[in-house]
Amino acid sequence: MMYLELIAATANTVTTTSWSPKVAIVMIICNVAMFAVGKAVIQKPNVGPAPNTFLGMSLAALIGSTCLGHIVGTGVILGLANVGAL
Repeated sequence: MMYLELIAATANTVTTTSWSPKVAIVMIICNVAMFAVGKAVIQKPNVGPAPNTFLGMSLAALIGSTCLGHIVGTGVILGLANVGAL
């Protein structure tokens, strides 16, 4: 029972932010950064459906890179909002 009270007490301390152009810029930067990482790290970026879709990457590699970019961007936005920078 004590664990539920602890979880309830910590659940209300998360700082969130509403959408703004700053949030959009942070998400775009994270997506571009993860696209560059994906381009450098993926061993066969041109294998899969729709090869050479965007700058020599297949559609699967592009979607995978942008999915990672959104995950990283979400963490960066939440972290910056918690610190008070956004």
